[in-house]
Formats: sequence, structure tokens, C-alpha cells
Amino acid sequence: MPAAQAISTEEYKEIDIAFQELLSSMEKSLMDDDMQNITDAYELALDAHKQQRRKSGEPYIFHPIEVARIAYQEIGLGPTAVMCALLHDVVEDTPISIEEIYEQFGKKVGLIVDGLTKLDGTYNDSESPQAENFKKVLSTLVEDVRVVLIKMADRLHNLRTIGSMPVHKQLKIAAETSFVYAPLAHRLGQYKIKTEFQDICMKIQEPDLYKEIATKLQESKDSRQSYISTFTDPIEEGLKDLNCEYRIMGRPKAISSIANKIKKKNIPFEEIYDLFAVRIIVDVPIAKEKSICWQVYSVITDSYKPIPERLKDWVTSPKGNGYESLHTTVIGPAGRFVEVQIRSERMDEIAEKGFAAHWKYKGVKNEHSVYDTWLNNVRDILDTQHNDATEFLNDFKTNLFNEEVYAFTPNGDMKILPKGATALDFAFDIHTDIGYKAIAIKVNNKLVPMGYVLENGDQVSVTTGKNQKPNEEWLKMAITGKARSKIRSAMKEEKRKVGELAKEALERKLRNMKIDFSDNVDFLTKHYGFKHRPDLYYAYATAALKITDIKKFDVVDGKLTVPAGEVQSDNAEKEAAAEVKRPRKNAADTKSNILVNGEPIDQFKYELAACCKPVQGDGIFGYLTSNQLLKVHRINCKNSTNLLANYGYRVLKAEWSRTIGSNYVVDLRVTGVDSGVGVIQALSHAISVELGVNIRSFSINGLEGYFEGNISVVVMNKDQLIQVVKRIEKVDGISTVARIDKHDND
Repeated sequence: MPAAQAISTEEYKEIDIAFQELLSSMEKSLMDDDMQNITDAYELALDAHKQQRRKSGEPYIFHPIEVARIAYQEIGLGPTAVMCALLHDVVEDTPISIEEIYEQFGKKVGLIVDGLTKLDGTYNDSESPQAENFKKVLSTLVEDVRVVLIKMADRLHNLRTIGSMPVHKQLKIAAETSFVYAPLAHRLGQYKIKTEFQDICMKIQEPDLYKEIATKLQESKDSRQSYISTFTDPIEEGLKDLNCEYRIMGRPKAISSIANKIKKKNIPFEEIYDLFAVRIIVDVPIAKEKSICWQVYSVITDSYKPIPERLKDWVTSPKGNGYESLHTTVIGPAGRFVEVQIRSERMDEIAEKGFAAHWKYKGVKNEHSVYDTWLNNVRDILDTQHNDATEFLNDFKTNLFNEEVYAFTPNGDMKILPKGATALDFAFDIHTDIGYKAIAIKVNNKLVPMGYVLENGDQVSVTTGKNQKPNEEWLKMAITGKARSKIRSAMKEEKRKVGELAKEALERKLRNMKIDFSDNVDFLTKHYGFKHRPDLYYAYATAALKITDIKKFDVVDGKLTVPAGEVQSDNAEKEAAAEVKRPRKNAADTKSNILVNGEPIDQFKYELAACCKPVQGDGIFGYLTSNQLLKVHRINCKNSTNLLANYGYRVLKAEWSRTIGSNYVVDLRVTGVDSGVGVIQALSHAISVELGVNIRSFSINGLEGYFEGNISVVVMNKDQLIQVVKRIEKVDGISTVARIDKHDND
């Protein structure tokens, strides 16, 4: 935070106005003591933060006030959460103790503020402090979901005001948000917040593409609104006959959603027809919701031809996060595809405010069960031991799924699993013991492999055997966090049992050799590069380590030592090799045009990442690998989200310093219509002859009138690359041109 600076009289007035506006918005929902409690929390926070300012320079207290406003107005939380939002940083950033919070505001507020405070703890001895931090965040879900929801409000305000932070810090925050907070917002039904998370992150990570789409959306705004009006006119005529209140809204799809469609379908902006969705919201009693929604659907399809395969019925079977809506896509005027969403006011509130709205309608339909089922899965994952927080997080993320598949037991009980889940996942979802003992699985009365990928409507029957045990291959056949964590847990237990027997055998062998076991077991563990003693025992049990290996050591006073002249261990050898590669500053001439933390990169052992191949002018960052090699990645590299989110402490600020005569190889994927008339010659001429750019490699495949080609070109900088892309786009028959990223193994 900026250096302490007293709040001015004028600023105090602005702060008071912001707080009074918050109170006014809450007035109708406050009980007798709520206003006083919220005021007390505000006054404590104001006094605690009075010497602090944000990066932007404004008094820090504006932040907790705004977080409280978001928690109440945008997420839909109540007075207790507002108090906690006002207090969420006082224990972490000021002399106020958590005991004082408990004493003044009681146990409920104390627990939530305590949870929020713990989220910012640091874990310097961890391989991934960020993953440990996320684990703290996610662990609070089963205690009080309000902790996570307030944390999301906190993250949202930080993103909205992120412009005052340096770019490399913006990248880390965006990566964390994309990695955990956006899918978590989706899982908790916070669609509006999820969309804003994704849009702001895209603006940071892919500023050029964001700006391009935003500009094109703005340019087409008038024509889009005119089209929506034309589209809805005949629908409104039909809705009048339903005799119910309704609202119709037409809104453009999120920029990040459009960008994903461009990438996924490999098509330009101009070829995306469903740039907007029309939403029809009816105000009817709960008992009539379903029938009225289908009547609205009938009105729409009386006016426009529907596309049957695009019908999504989440009114009959809500999504796993409680989302209810009827979606259809129809062919509107001028042959354009239009998505229409049909829902009630209750459904709309749940869609906008998710878990928070769930409490308001608890007991209605299956509002209770959709979250309870998921939270039970969360508890299962939290109760399972993991090797580290990163493993936990990867298990958890499979439960933050965007798409779902619905399958059934032989009794007709429905199970909701992430898309891509297998028959083995289903077995574990029924019960852990059924998963452990599964020997055969039938889907729709046909025997299938355990790795069979489930489809909507599948009926699954599991046969168990008392002697069955999970094995390594099962991890390849399961994708859900619950199944994978349970399989690993069972394998660890089996490994532990085998290791215990091996430990006794090893102890006897060493005793026969006149070697004390307790004095030498840690030496052997370290020498052979094992992290823990049980790994050593298991290696001995499986003959990966033999007693003949141990006999090679010298014995001095009953202790094992490495014979003179031998390398101490494979592990030591790796450490020595890593030491040679460690970045070290020297007086070498600086030949590159990259600065890392303001200094020439030549002082490090470095390379440009092969996965994204940065060129002069790309937004970049440096990542220090586990063997101390500095890799330079593009900020929108496919690997950047994982690296920045989980290993941000290894990330260094990097930037181009000047333009010099360097060459960079860039891979491009080109698609288009195969007219059979010299496309290779046309592309080669455009790139090599007209632009004078060297082609490193060129491969092309055609199929049924369509072709896809990969071209590697050598360019000097991003400007020249943009020139190449624009020229290729002008070649007859070319549909798309895009840079190719690969996944790296950093």
C-alpha cells in the first residue's frame, strides 16, 4: 500500500456519502439491530484503515465499502455478510486482532472474518503458495459459503480497479481469477460475475483481441438493436394471449464468450451469427412456471423455425448449480441464428445471484439438493489426503465443470457428473466402496470398459467383487476429483501396507549386516532421492532397491557412507546439475532485447518458450523453471494461466527493450476452401515474394473441399507478423489464420 497519508476533510465527506448510499439501498431489508451493527463495523473499519491508501491513491476504506455493496446488491447477501465485508481486511492489514472482532461482533461474524483473513496467509515452504492459498479459499466452502462469496466480491472490485497496478501483477491476478474464481462463480451460479471475471481477464491477457471484438460490437450496436426489435415484434403479439406479465431483453454475448467461439470454431467475428441472446422473463406463480415457459416456447416456434438439436431444457432438469431456463435457437429474419432464453422471475434471480438466491427459495423444487450434493462432493475431496495443494486443486477443478452429463442408476436415481465423466466415475459417485470394488460395468444393459465416456440418459449398472482393488490404470480412466482422489488414497494405503512389510524385512537384513536401521534409514532415503521413508520401503518391496545396492556402501562406526570418489546420489547429481544452470549475474555483453525486472536477460540462462514462441512486441513474462532456467512466455500462452496462478512466485517481469536484428520462428495455422487451383503457390508468393519473409516449413492437407495448413515463418517482430497474417487473409479462399500454441512441460 502507498505510504500513510491522513484522510482529508473532503475525502471524509465522500467516504460518508458512499457508506450512506450503501445503507439506503439496504433500508427495506434491515432488522432492528442490523443498521447499528453495520454502522459499528463501518466505524471500526474506517478507524483501522485511516492511514492506508490503495495503489490508486484513494483512501483504503473505499474498498471495503464497495466490497460490501457488491456483496449485497450484486451477489444478494444479507446484513451479516455486509458487516463481514466491511471488516474483511482489518485483521490482515491493521493492528485489530481477530479476538477483538469476536468480542465486539460475536461468533458468526468472527468466524467469517477469520476465514477471510486466513485466505491471505503465505506458505513460503510450499512448492506452490498460490495453490495452498486457493485450498484455504475452497476449504471454507463447507463451513460458510459466505466466506467465498465475499472473497469473490473482493476479487471483483480489485479487478474493476486493477488499472493502477503494474502489468505483471495484473497478469498474476487475471491468471488466478481464470484458474479458480471464474469457474467457482459459475459453479455457485454467479453467471453475471463469472462473465465479468472472464471479460476483465481477457482484457488483461489478450488486449488486442479484446479491443478488436469490442470495437466490432460497438460498430454493429445500432443494427443489432434494430434486428432485435424486428425479431421480437411477432413474439410480443403472441405473448399477449398468455395473460401474464413478462419482460423481453436483448443483450450482446460477452466479449470473452465471443472470443472463445472464434477460437473453438476457428471462424472470424463476421461469421458468428448468434452475437446476442434474447431473454424472455415471465412473472408467474411457481406452480405455473414450467407450463408457461413451454407456452412461451410455442409462441416463439410459431413465429420462427427452431433448430431441434439446440434445445436445452433446464426447466425440467436444472443444472447442477441450480440454473433453470429453457434455451432454444431459432432461424430469425434474414436467416440469422438467434438464441432465446425463457425463464421465470424466480429462475432469473437464481441465474443472476446463484447460491445466494438459493437460500431465499430453499425448499422449492430441488433448490436444496443441487447444492447439497455438490458440497458433499467437496467434503469428500477435502477429507481425502493429497500429496500437495496443487494435486488437491486439480481434483477440485474437475468439480467446477461448465457442462454436465446426466446418467441414471438401475433404480432411476439421476447422477449429475461433469461432461467427459466415465463409467468408473459413476461407480465412485454412487458410493466409494462401489467404486473400489467395481469389476464390471454395464451401460444400457451392455458391458462397457470402465473408461467408457457417459452420455446423457445412460443407465449404468455396476457389478462389484470383494477382492477387487484400484490400480494405476484406474487413474487414466477417471476424471472426477472424487474418483481420482479416492483411487489415489486407496493406492497409497496399499503402498503403505506393502511398505510396512518391506520395512521389517529391510530392518532384518541391515541387522544381519551389523548396520543399525534407525541410524541409517534417513541416509538411504536421501541418497536415493526419495522424499519420504515409505517411498524407500516400497522401492525395496518392489525390488527397485536391492540389498546388493546397499552392500556397496562403506560402513564406518555402524553408519553407511559413500565410498570415496563416488557421486553421493542421483539426487545430489541432479542438484549439482541444477546448480550449474542457476541464473547468475556476470559481466557478459548484453545481446538480447529483453529486460527482466529492469535488467538485461543475458545475465540469466534463458530461452524463448517453445510452446508459444514470443516475438518482438508480444506481451511477455519470465518463468523460472524448477531447474532454474528462465523461460520467456507470451502473456496469452496456453500455459500462462496455470503458471501465473499456481507458481506466481517464480514469475518475473519481462519486457522488450528495443528493436534489434533478431529473428523469431512463428507457427501459423491456415484454413480455407480447397479450390484445387494453386493455394500453395498463392500463399508462398504472398509471404516470400511480396513480403520477403522466409518460410521455414509448410504442410497442407485437403479434405472434401476444405484444407488446413501449418506454416512456420521467420519474422523480426510482431508488426511484421501482423503484416504476414493480414496478407494471408487476403489470399482467395482463405478462411482463418491463427498462431499455434502448444502445451509445455514447465
